[in-house]
Amino acid sequence: MTMKPALQLRISQQLTMTPQLQQAIRLLQLPVAELNTQLEQLLAENVMLDLEEPPPGSAEAPIELDALPPDPAEGGTPDDETPADNWDDTDSESPVAAASSGDEDGESLLWSDTSGGGSSNWDGEDGRPEPSDRANETLHAHLLWQLETEHFEPREVLMGQALVDAMNDAGYLTEPLPAILETLQNSGDFTLEELEQTLQKVQALDPAGVGARDLGECIRIQLRQLAPNVPGRELALAITVDGLDLVAEQQLGMLRRRLGVSEQDLDVALALIRNCHPKPGLAVQPSAPDYIVPDVFVRKRHGRWTVDVNRSITPRLKVNQAYADLVRGDSEHATLRNQLQEARWLVRSLEIRNDTLLKVALCIVDRQAGFLEHGEEAMRPMVLRDVADIVEMHESTISRVTANKYMHTPRGVFEFRHFFSSQVTGDDGTEQSSTAIRARIRKLIGQEDPAKPLSDSQLADLLSKQGIQVARRTVAKYREAMNIEPSSERKRRPPR
Repeated sequence: MTMKPALQLRISQQLTMTPQLQQAIRLLQLPVAELNTQLEQLLAENVMLDLEEPPPGSAEAPIELDALPPDPAEGGTPDDETPADNWDDTDSESPVAAASSGDEDGESLLWSDTSGGGSSNWDGEDGRPEPSDRANETLHAHLLWQLETEHFEPREVLMGQALVDAMNDAGYLTEPLPAILETLQNSGDFTLEELEQTLQKVQALDPAGVGARDLGECIRIQLRQLAPNVPGRELALAITVDGLDLVAEQQLGMLRRRLGVSEQDLDVALALIRNCHPKPGLAVQPSAPDYIVPDVFVRKRHGRWTVDVNRSITPRLKVNQAYADLVRGDSEHATLRNQLQEARWLVRSLEIRNDTLLKVALCIVDRQAGFLEHGEEAMRPMVLRDVADIVEMHESTISRVTANKYMHTPRGVFEFRHFFSSQVTGDDGTEQSSTAIRARIRKLIGQEDPAKPLSDSQLADLLSKQGIQVARRTVAKYREAMNIEPSSERKRRPPR
């Protein structure tokens, strides 16, 4: 029997973590100040990058929410303009149209971490929420925020808080589960199996890899959040079980023989491991911005809400075509060719960032149009999953978009996360936002008799009459979060 050489053509598809996708993810979560600093540095280092000056009079039309016709029942009329909207529309920066290419959706397949929405602050004067600045947020506060706004049962929240308290700044558990379970005995009857299941849910929060008990588990958490068909994923998982010591000692030959794999397959798996963060908690670092710059503007034009991306806050970059033509086909300028590729990736990553930012902003404005029209009492409950389903991206992508991004509206400047809140189900089955409930509590307290202020129990009864079943301790929690004093301290003695 003889073997004859033959040629075969095979067509296959595979998902890989390209440098372009990694860069797009990194740029997506950067606030404006850090993004501008990084772009200025890249502009100075890469000769292939150039500033693009927009031609005069080239402003594009703003993106309108066609799905939001004026509702007369809510007080909107086709011709009314929002009173607070005093911007000059002709001077506004044009938005980036939402692209529908597959490149921007590919990055949502890379990671599958989860986080939720946030709550608002109250300045105590005119009732307007101040823009919540989460730039100084610690890892502990970041995880507790997700526990409150994601799909955790009350028992799971208690266990999750205990797990978060047992984490260090790097995101690792510093106490064994039995010891953590002992701290929960005063709060209820919990089992070790329940705590293990809650730990798995906590390990799915953002940033990816938190809640691990050792380095191997930390990397496995991040690897498991990759798509199953990513090349090298299963081999990388096997390495984290009993091969990390050989990787640290650079005994790659011994590791390859132990696993029975080729050098090429091992290199692919090790590349995935090196892309994981060994201390994921350090990714949440306090860094307060000097001032707030809105990323998008929301206006009402001709009875419809429109969204404009603030293009003036970041430089417009383009590839220097003159230099690109010089190195095309020239094999002697490898460095310049690499810079050309990096420049193209950067320009595309910025397009993906703006497109994703616009999609999420449009979805938020669409869902929270009642808030823009009538204030916080009309705020609807919304979590990351709601937006992710509409824009067809993963919750981790939405989490990155909403972090440290701000929206300028006729009612003030708000962080994207201000529009996310948990929900409370009323007697009639309707869902109420916790932000809307806070607004109602604030309104009831503002209308109370100063000589006979309402207690938390009375506030709960009044809310119950409005169809919102809230416990007294929940009212107290919301009241304290708004820095409102209890009834005993709000009581004013009548003058003699």
